[in-house]
Amino acid sequence: MKLLLLGLSGLSILLIIYMWIEAHRNRVREHSISLESLPPSFEGFRIFFISDIHRRVISPQLLGKVKCDLVVIGGDLLERGVRIEQVEENLKNLRLIAPTYFIWGNNDREISSSKLKVCLEKNGITELKNNLIVQERSSQTLSFVGVDEEGYRNQHLPLLEATKQYDCSILLCHFPEIVTSLPLEHPFSLCLSGHTHGGQIRLFGWGLAERGGLKFKKGMMHLISNGYGTTGVPLRLCAPAETHVITLRRT
Repeated sequence: MKLLLLGLSGLSILLIIYMWIEAHRNRVREHSISLESLPPSFEGFRIFFISDIHRRVISPQLLGKVKCDLVVIGGDLLERGVRIEQVEENLKNLRLIAPTYFIWGNNDREISSSKLKVCLEKNGITELKNNLIVQERSSQTLSFVGVDEEGYRNQHLPLLEATKQYDCSILLCHFPEIVTSLPLEHPFSLCLSGHTHGGQIRLFGWGLAERGGLKFKKGMMHLISNGYGTTGVPLRLCAPAETHVITLRRT
C-alpha cells in the first residue's frame, strides 16, 4: 500500500512539473493564411500575435525568433497584482520588433484604465478600442479593426460600414464570441482572438473552453490563441502556451 501511495505521489509530482513546463513554453506557431481579398502589395505581410500575457515576463529568446511587420497584443496584457514596471518592460520589448497594436481584454481593467493608457502611450503602443487603423502600400489598403467587450456586446459595429471601403480587413477582438455577433455579410477576411486559454487544463480532450487553433467561421479564417500566460494556477495541460506569426498570402 505504501509503495502504491509513493508511486501515485511520484506520478502526481511529475504531472505537475509537466503542467508547469506546458504553461511556461516559449512556442511560436507559424501560420500561412491565404486571403482572397489581400492586395498584391501585402503579399507576405507578417503579424506577430500574442494574447493573454497575464503575469508572464516575455522571454527575450522568444522575441529573438520573431521577424514581422506588425505586432498585435490580443488583450489581457496584465491582471490584478502585476507591477506596471513589468508591463512596461514587456511593451518595450514588443515595440522593438515592429509597430505594436493593443486591444482590450477583461483582465486589463483590473488596474486603472487611465494608468494603462498612459503606459501604452509612453511606450508607443497604438490602442485599438472600437476603431480602426489602416496600413497602406502602393495605394492598396489593409485595415485592422479593434473591438472590445463593450463594443461587440452592444453591437458597436458602425465600423462595419467604415471598413467596407478598404481592400482587406482584419478583425481584432479578445473575445472569440464576437464572430457570433457579426452579420452574415461582413467585410472581414480574418479574425484574431484569445481569452479562452484553450481551456488551460484539459482532461481526455475536455476543457472549460474550446482549444485554440485556426478555424473557418462566418466566411472567414478565425485564429483563437491558447495564449502566452495563465490565470489562477500557473499550470496547463493539453493546451500549451503559444504565440503566433501569421504570414498573409494571396489565394
